[in-house]
Amino acid sequence: MMETLAKYIPEHAVKPVFDLIVAHQVHLKIVNERTTRHGDYRKGRSGKHEITVNSSLNKYKFLITLLHEIAHLVAFEKFGRAIKPHGQEWKYSFQHLMVPYIRPEIFPNQLLPLLAKHFRNPTASSDTDARLSLALKQFDTQNDKNFVFEIPVHSVFRIANGKIFKKGALRVKRYECLEIGSGRLYLFNPNAEVELLPDHLKK
Repeated sequence: MMETLAKYIPEHAVKPVFDLIVAHQVHLKIVNERTTRHGDYRKGRSGKHEITVNSSLNKYKFLITLLHEIAHLVAFEKFGRAIKPHGQEWKYSFQHLMVPYIRPEIFPNQLLPLLAKHFRNPTASSDTDARLSLALKQFDTQNDKNFVFEIPVHSVFRIANGKIFKKGALRVKRYECLEIGSGRLYLFNPNAEVELLPDHLKK
């Protein structure tokens, strides 16, 4: 397991994360990319703690995601199953797990202040923190994706399921976008990753 972890997370995080996995008897599955989530946690019928994480994440996102899911396990075990999935109990558990990793041996210096700020009050997904999300993106394998907030208003883009949209105005915290095929309006998180279409394909 340590050899496997070493492929996906920073070197100095491998041993402490391995110890966490053993201590909490986690069955970790590294899976192909899912567009709807980076990872998830569930307690299987056998009582085993099962965590899945997308293999496509860069090593810093992978570490954050894995600790996010372990925090669910810890919060449920400590406070009971009646708590909200991303309520105060989970926030406390995630902070407690994450803080020892926010150091230069594990994360690049440019990420440290953003992580420190984010983990004062962690959200359900680091993707909703625009500055942190953009900073983490620079460590991704190069791809043709953009964040919705990066592209101009009226730009046309495609999402993973093939549907095509035109970007509209910002409504409070999300962008109102028109699905070209149906004429229906949808709200997009600013940090949703999309494929910007070149002019000759905007038909």
